Amino acid sequence: MNVALTIQEKLKDLRIERGLTLKQLEKQTGISRSALGQYENDEYKDISHTSIVTLAKFYGVTTDYLLGLTENKNHPNTELAELHLSDEMIELLKNGKINVRLLCELAAHKDFVKLMADIEIYVDGIAAMQIQNLNSTVDLAWAEIIERYHPGEHDRTLLTLEAAHINENLYFGQRTYEDMVGILHDIKENHTKDSTSAPETPVASQVKSAIEKAAAAKGSAQEKQLAALLGMLGIDYDKLSMEEVRVLIKAFGKSELLKSPIKQRGKTKRK
Repeated sequence: MNVALTIQEKLKDLRIERGLTLKQLEKQTGISRSALGQYENDEYKDISHTSIVTLAKFYGVTTDYLLGLTENKNHPNTELAELHLSDEMIELLKNGKINVRLLCELAAHKDFVKLMADIEIYVDGIAAMQIQNLNSTVDLAWAEIIERYHPGEHDRTLLTLEAAHINENLYFGQRTYEDMVGILHDIKENHTKDSTSAPETPVASQVKSAIEKAAAAKGSAQEKQLAALLGMLGIDYDKLSMEEVRVLIKAFGKSELLKSPIKQRGKTKRK
């Protein structure tokens, strides 16, 4: 995950947030659909000044936001004092040791308030007294049962009472764990298409798929080898022209690794 959004990512996110297609955006901004599509392409860097101004005005953000000079699209002039940040937090955000973009996504998640509430309840000991009272009730029941019935060590009732004891650390640890797992899952899902995210299909699976597809195809051993290699590179062998296939076979034919094992055995015999 990138530390900061690129211009291309910001433009795409803003369009998707408003549920617009490139065709609809073209109609509303006057910028051609092909240009808008290029602006959202990570490889395209030449976005005109006029288009930046037009899109910033249309989306209601500053040009500084689109150009990456600030990450604030709605509150560009917020005073630092309004954020109530400690000196330590400001230093942490400035020193580049953490991914601030990820931290912001974490804090902006709909369930982050619940996570913070659970943490605050635990840290402030708000539920500690209630937990102690519940455990005391269980202890009284335990003592009464032992005094009256003298049960064995593995008595089911005693084991049930033992399980009813609440460990404050474990209880709130589990609550905050569940809160965080849900948040992290959603953030991960939002970034599955990022260029820096791991591919959805493992490399081993891609290689296996390419080899299986090549083995099932028609053609010579060389052609199948070529199809497998191209498949690993994400190139569809079937879409190549005959001339491209001939050139590639000639080039790869110079590799010792791709020579037919039958021919190799034949050469050995002739020696």
